[in-house]
Amino acid sequence: MAGTTTAGKSKSYEGFSEDERAAMKERAQELKKSPRKKAGAADGEADVLAKIAEMPPADKAMAERLHAIVKEHAPGLSPKTWYGMPAYAKDGKNIVFFKSADKFKSRYATLGFEENAKLDDGAMWPTSFALTEITPDVEAAIVGLIKRALG
Repeated sequence: MAGTTTAGKSKSYEGFSEDERAAMKERAQELKKSPRKKAGAADGEADVLAKIAEMPPADKAMAERLHAIVKEHAPGLSPKTWYGMPAYAKDGKNIVFFKSADKFKSRYATLGFEENAKLDDGAMWPTSFALTEITPDVEAAIVGLIKRALG
């Protein structure tokens, strides 16, 4: 069989990348923290700020700004990490997250919304946005999306 070794394993299958495996390990650690009790907002914020501090300068600046935007305009959202990324939840359910461009060696960071975000608009709507910087216009758009996501 082409592309297989004598043991039957594929030579061409690369599986998950090192970055993807690291994200899965981070998620497993997040779940192990306390499966029966929710972490306090202070714990979640400390975790988010620690992840932001690890980011390269451009991503760090955007993540810090997004964190400030959420705190100011959606104080009811609880900060937490999700696959090692800053995320913000309502009633334990993720609403919005930030994925650093460096996380998976992408050319842009991502502002994403999970299914509990109320962004529905007919039969199709965007749930993630590419970010290269947060300008005043971009910030205004983010504030609008977050407020809309909360309903």
